[in-house]
Amino acid sequence: MRKILLVIDMQNDFIDGPLGTPEAEAVVDKVVEVISQYPLEDVIATRDTHGSDYADTQEGRRLPVPHCIKGTLGWNLHPRVAAALNGAAVMGKSTFASKKLAEKVAAMARTDNLEITLVGLCTDICVVSNALLLKAYLPETPIRVIESCCAGVTPASHQAALKTMEMCQIEILP
Repeated sequence: MRKILLVIDMQNDFIDGPLGTPEAEAVVDKVVEVISQYPLEDVIATRDTHGSDYADTQEGRRLPVPHCIKGTLGWNLHPRVAAALNGAAVMGKSTFASKKLAEKVAAMARTDNLEITLVGLCTDICVVSNALLLKAYLPETPIRVIESCCAGVTPASHQAALKTMEMCQIEILP
């Protein structure tokens, strides 16, 4: 069984930037520790990526807080996370869930039996979206989310997302 780790959107804007929370700041060291437990060839990180036209998008109209604008400090991965990733694959994504990521992982699953673990931000938006998309692509592949390595927009929405994933047969680890 090949174990892969998906590190979702551990970017400055979600940690200590305009959409940051104390809960997000609190998971950084835990995420770094989990990354260190995997060979880097088995780690894929995502990076939320928006352009200067963010305010004109549906997301920008519903969440009028510019964030993760490509090339800005907030778009960068948190420095400790970036150091831990040290050459691991990083994929940009412009939507909550990444079809490109799901297709890459599905291709890996054609040659290896996989166990997929997700960590990152935000539990209630991008983590849940990617976990459910992966479950749709790979319904028989074990998918896990480490609760203590994720943070949501609010603690309540974090818990709701964990419950949603659990109901969809995604294992929630402490």
